[in-house]
Amino acid sequence: MSWKITAYAPRPVIEGALLAHEDAWDWDADIVISGSEIAEDKPDDWQLEAWLSDEPGKAEKAAIASLFAGGAPKFEIEKLPDVDWLTSSQQGLEPIRAGAFHVHTPDHPAITEPGLRDYCIPASQAFGTGQHATTAGCLTMLTHMKRQGLVIRNLADIGTGTGLLAFAGLHLWPRALATATDIDQVCIDVVQDNAAANGLPMGGGAGAVTMLAADGMDHPLLEARGPYDLVIANILAGPLIGMAPDFAKALVPGGHLLLAGLLETQEAQVRRACRRAGMRLAARLVNGDWSILWLRKRAVR
Repeated sequence: MSWKITAYAPRPVIEGALLAHEDAWDWDADIVISGSEIAEDKPDDWQLEAWLSDEPGKAEKAAIASLFAGGAPKFEIEKLPDVDWLTSSQQGLEPIRAGAFHVHTPDHPAITEPGLRDYCIPASQAFGTGQHATTAGCLTMLTHMKRQGLVIRNLADIGTGTGLLAFAGLHLWPRALATATDIDQVCIDVVQDNAAANGLPMGGGAGAVTMLAADGMDHPLLEARGPYDLVIANILAGPLIGMAPDFAKALVPGGHLLLAGLLETQEAQVRRACRRAGMRLAARLVNGDWSILWLRKRAVR
């Protein structure tokens, strides 16, 4: 992305704009949106950032302005240097410990400790290094699920990014079948490289990862390998709401669903969609502003 538009406003205003963005079914996919606090010591002051490949014109500015119900704040527009911003933003990230896992980039050493699985995930062109609160929250919740006695034989990680959550699932349930998918074709090579670097086999058998490029749950092999005991989806609230019926259909009766990528303020909407699809909350945790939800499909009586 070579251009950026930034708008500053109180947190509720920016969160409202993010919700409007998720509800905009005809949104231009070339405009990438994110929201965050400006500084840790100013938790109520937020910014909305929009990245574009070309200089924004009237249409692009109007689209971003339309996200603000009470009128858009003033925009700051800047041309960015030619940098891979995702990779650059992940350079030098501090290691994290979450549940039974330690995740670090190559800039930091591995940890050898009983009961702790170490993963090295380099900065790459895919999300999911483990440092984001949603990914770390999923690692914590997966560990909790294992400690609650869950037995998983077949799992799917939807929107896998780097493959980390699929890897974690296989560590906890080593004999499971594991299918990882992402809408971004580049993730296929990323997951394969990360699997090789961390000693995980790729393939279709038990204890290995099958990687697919798929839009949500829409892939014939993803359907053929189901139904699943566990589906993991760390994406965004809007897609989670839209795919709730697909998740339920892909699960065995009594199967488990782990959702992340939603703000705590979006949790009620996501849970409502899942409840309509026949799934109930088993546990939740909040990591920063983000909710991580463990839901269970209704068992057949």
